Amino acid sequence: ILLLNRSLMDSVDPMFMALLKFRKRQFDQCCTYCEKVLNKNAYDQGAWILKARALTDQVYVDEAEIDDEGIAEALLDDNAVASVSRPGTSFNAPGTGVGTISKGIRPTSQSGRAVTGFARPGTESGRPGTMEQALRTARTARSARPVSTTSGRYVRLGTASMLSSPDGPFINIPRLNFNKYGADQNLAKSLFLYIYHHENDLKNAVELAAVATQATSFSDWWWKAQLGKCYLRMGLFRDAEKQLKSAEKMQPMVDIYLFMSKVYCKLDQPLAAIEVLKQGLQHFPDEVFLLTNIARIYDLLNNLEESQKFYQQILRLDSVHVESIASIATYHFYTDQPEVALRYFRRLLQMGVSNAEIFNNLGLCCFYAQQWDLTLGCFERAVSMAQDAELGDIWYNIAHVALSISDLSLACDCLKLALAANSDHAEAYNNLGVLEIKRGNFADARAFLQAAMSLGEAMYEPYYNYAAMSDQSGDLQSSFNSVKKAVQNFSDHISSKQLLDQLSKHFAML
Repeated sequence: ILLLNRSLMDSVDPMFMALLKFRKRQFDQCCTYCEKVLNKNAYDQGAWILKARALTDQVYVDEAEIDDEGIAEALLDDNAVASVSRPGTSFNAPGTGVGTISKGIRPTSQSGRAVTGFARPGTESGRPGTMEQALRTARTARSARPVSTTSGRYVRLGTASMLSSPDGPFINIPRLNFNKYGADQNLAKSLFLYIYHHENDLKNAVELAAVATQATSFSDWWWKAQLGKCYLRMGLFRDAEKQLKSAEKMQPMVDIYLFMSKVYCKLDQPLAAIEVLKQGLQHFPDEVFLLTNIARIYDLLNNLEESQKFYQQILRLDSVHVESIASIATYHFYTDQPEVALRYFRRLLQMGVSNAEIFNNLGLCCFYAQQWDLTLGCFERAVSMAQDAELGDIWYNIAHVALSISDLSLACDCLKLALAANSDHAEAYNNLGVLEIKRGNFADARAFLQAAMSLGEAMYEPYYNYAAMSDQSGDLQSSFNSVKKAVQNFSDHISSKQLLDQLSKHFAML
């Protein structure tokens, strides 16, 4: 029977088999059948287009969800952005008014961004102020250091995909006549997607899109949207804005609004991005992707009340939306409602989301909700499931449990285990420094706090602790310099402001 099936498969039209494999998303086998057709007739346009589509879908990534910003893009950006902006109107100056959570309650990443409830694109990235700051940040999966360059990542994707063809690339792009292929719309679109996604050749992709746009007398919205995407990746944000606006006038689409919001986010205009997404909601009411991006922007602006309104609206439309459930749970946890947060995290567990992060969050919620019998069990499960990327944070949280029962030696051991798993854990260094101060080991405390300050430049705790220790030891100048940095990072910290006023008055009397 097996031999009979093989003979039947060989007798089936290879083009039919290629289409079947493409629909099953078995792209390697689809390319094999397309090659059989092309070996018989090299000018078979159907097989040529299908193979190009299969190769494109192998490396296709939804760019609406990608928000990596490399060192080159961050520091060599020549777009003018206001250096001093009003709070709540810029990602560099998130809001501090009604609806926000203080830095003293909600932790921040190494770049100063507030920690969100869901690891999404761009969550841990931040625009470095200087090249030194960007390079000093440890580049790990859990750090805030930007990748070397996003264009380099795209090039590596394209190179790796070309290795699957032993005879070199499928299409010799430099020899193509774009005026000829751009006039054939069915062929041009597949060719553009191949050049853009598979080869990552933005120069030729823009050229083909421009020729095809002219061939359609500038009446095809799709080509204008693709030009906008190319300009966005090339960093030409104003040109991308023009093309996307023109495409939106001709044919409103969800992707167009998402990419327009990305353009405004790159220009550090989050309010304009929110306005564009709300315009999209007028054409596409209750569209989850648009609502999710609005909630994310409000989250980054530290306007958590508005963010939660949209996350709750998403849950009414999609009751298993993981990002909304996790974000609402985190909001309730940091607003001193661990019992409510526990319900949401348990909901994620019931949905099948079982990982170290979930059990770590369940352990924290049980601890603050005074369900002591479940706390250690959740942390034990989290430690057993954790990889090196998460282990440092879990041991750091266990150290807080040890501090609550006044077991300082256990807390020190947990913090050292956190540093063994993640040597760049600034919070662990800070807490070890405080414990060494309590023990009277000021030299070790000074070293730990200095390490915390070098790793977590956006934190205020190590600067204040170092300033308080220096003030007690009589090093007033070091104390003054550190407490100024603490107030700069968190202007509402009362103890830092009091110490700064005290030292300022002392120096004024000299």
